[in-house]
Amino acid sequence: MRKLLKRLLPGHASVRDNRWLRPLGSTLLHPSLWHLNRHSAAGAVAVGLFCGLIPGPFQMIAAALGCVVFRVNLPLALVTTLYTNPFTIVPLYLLAFTLGDWLLGGGSHFVAPPEMTGMPIGQWMSAMSAWIIGLGRPLVFGLLVLANTLALTGYFAVRGAWRLHLLHAWRVRRKKREARKSPGASGR
Repeated sequence: MRKLLKRLLPGHASVRDNRWLRPLGSTLLHPSLWHLNRHSAAGAVAVGLFCGLIPGPFQMIAAALGCVVFRVNLPLALVTTLYTNPFTIVPLYLLAFTLGDWLLGGGSHFVAPPEMTGMPIGQWMSAMSAWIIGLGRPLVFGLLVLANTLALTGYFAVRGAWRLHLLHAWRVRRKKREARKSPGASGR
């Protein structure tokens, strides 16, 4: 698992050599942000899942800041935020609204966002802002609960999967050792 992740994720050198990231080099090149073990991987997935529900481009910035604060794997956290995309964000926000509304005692009703057809952009943005404010507390509370739930689930799922992978690798290694030591095996 470790080899696969190291092959897929950008490395320490690619950040060091990037001209846009060079001013942040001392912070972004901290070894713990690039080290990959079960603790840093689980923490990175938790940070990425939590920050993935932040709207727009701020999710990766927040994930990077979370990695610096918690000293977990930066590339894995950034990749993990990509679970939210144009296809998944609406169902996730609907789930968050429903969850928040249910936890706050109900009473709110979801209203579809305003249509943009035939409306000038300024008027549509004003209508969209009013719509978002109308969702208010149930949405914000639901997003916090959903983000924390996803982060905790992701953290423990990665820890568990990594542990199962290690147990399997140890069993395979032990069987190979036993096969070499057994009397009928081709010995050295």
